[in-house]
Amino acid sequence: MTEFLNVDGGTIAYEVTGTAGPLAVLAHGMGDSREAYRFLAPALVEAGYRVAAVDLRGHGESSVGWASYTRTALAGDLIALVRHLGGPAVLVGHSIAGGAATIAAAKAPELVTALVELAPFTRKQQVRLGDLRVAAYRRGATHLMGTTILGSTRQWAKYLDVAYPGVKPADWDVRTKQITAMLQEPGRMKVLQAMGKISPADAGEQLGNVTCPTLIVQGSLDPDWVSPRAEGEAIVAGLPAGLGRLEMIDGAGHYPHVQYPRQTLAAILRFLDGVRA
Repeated sequence: MTEFLNVDGGTIAYEVTGTAGPLAVLAHGMGDSREAYRFLAPALVEAGYRVAAVDLRGHGESSVGWASYTRTALAGDLIALVRHLGGPAVLVGHSIAGGAATIAAAKAPELVTALVELAPFTRKQQVRLGDLRVAAYRRGATHLMGTTILGSTRQWAKYLDVAYPGVKPADWDVRTKQITAMLQEPGRMKVLQAMGKISPADAGEQLGNVTCPTLIVQGSLDPDWVSPRAEGEAIVAGLPAGLGRLEMIDGAGHYPHVQYPRQTLAAILRFLDGVRA
C-alpha cells in the first residue's frame, strides 16, 4: 500500500513491507520507481527486515516540480523518511541514489547503520576520449545523451537494453512499458533530464565523512563505466579505511538487483550479517 510523506518542496511516496526487524530503506535510480526492487524487497522481508521502498522525488507516485534534484536533495528526503519510520536504517541506493545514500549517511550518522550502494554514481566522473573505444560504454553514453538532450523515451529504452546485457528479467517487456508510461506523465521526463545533467561531486565530497560499514555492488558488465571494478575500488578507497568492501556480480550490467537478484541478495545478506554480528 502506497503511503506519502510531505517534505519541504513536495510529497514522497513509499511502501513498507514486513512488520518487524531492522529497517531497510531502498532507493532506486533515475528514470525508475520503487518497482526496481520488486525482486529484492520481498527477499529482504523474508530475511527478517522491515523494508521501505521509496519513489525518488519526481518518480513513481512522488510529486514533480521540485526545486532541486541533486543527490544532496535526495539525501534529505531519505533522512526525512528514516526519521519518519523510526530509524535507524540500512540504506540501499542504486545509481544516483547510491550517491544520495552516501550523503545521508555522512550527514545523519545516527540514522544509518549500514550502506549498500548498487552500481552507484558516487564520485565525480572523468570521461577520456579513449573510453569511447569501448563499444558498450559508447552505446550506453550515446543513448543517455540522447535521453538527456532530446527527452526521448525511445532513447531511454535503448539505454536500458544496453544496461541489461545478456539476461533480461522475465517481466522485461511489461516493465519497459511501465517505465515508458511513467516517463510520459507530465513533468517526469524533465526530472530524468535534470538528473542526467547533475554531477555526483557532492556525493564524492562526503565519502570521507561516512562512518558506517559500506558495501559497493558492481555488475562486471556495467556499460556506465569502462571498468566497473575500478570504479567500485575507487569508491571504497574514498571511504575511511576499513569501512568499505566491493562485491562484483558476474555478468550483470547496471541493474544487478534486477538482473541477478539472488546473487545480489546473497552479497547483501553476507555483508549485513557481518554488520549485525
